[in-house]
Amino acid sequence: MDLVDAFPPLGLRIEAGPLVLRGVTDELIPALSELAMSGIHDPAFMPFSFPWTDAPAEKLRTDLAQYHWGNRARWSEAAWNLELAVEYDGALVGTQGFGTRDYVSTLTGETGSWLALKHQGRGIGTQMRQAICAFLFDYADAAEVTSAAFTDNPNSLAVSRKVGYRPDGDIRVKRRDTLAISRRLVLMPEAFVRGEPITVTGAAAFRTFIGLDS
Repeated sequence: MDLVDAFPPLGLRIEAGPLVLRGVTDELIPALSELAMSGIHDPAFMPFSFPWTDAPAEKLRTDLAQYHWGNRARWSEAAWNLELAVEYDGALVGTQGFGTRDYVSTLTGETGSWLALKHQGRGIGTQMRQAICAFLFDYADAAEVTSAAFTDNPNSLAVSRKVGYRPDGDIRVKRRDTLAISRRLVLMPEAFVRGEPITVTGAAAFRTFIGLDS
């Protein structure tokens, strides 16, 4: 038995043209840490509800490793968070995630991602979202997919529009000790704007692991 047998999300691989989403193994964590420390956004702006990128470099390295280890340790059919490393033309560029609770009953959850600043502006963020949504609808029986972005984050909101999400209400939240408005978004299968066709490895084991198939 190898680690993928014990934890099938590590063996998941989604390919879409030059884009690959794959499980975050321990071997990938150091490279992801270095990529995150290279910069994800202008320090004057915070796109995340939890300001994890404010951490100093040494703490960010530890925090990122603990985050991925913690996702594995806390995973259950009742609540799980799938995180996939994203590669484009063979280069590591960021991560794409999907978090949910009671998925077998609700068939819904929220996407989240980050893309290194040096790889932004090339349409990769849109392709990442299209790939994970195609996987969720086609291989994981999702009934809808949600997302959220601050109203002063036009790039993230633009990605959602391109993929077919519609606004689903605004909420007032704390961000760096100040008020911010977070916009919820929802994507239905019939509104989904697809990108490159996907090829998936490890889907059957993943479905069984999350309780969709016995």
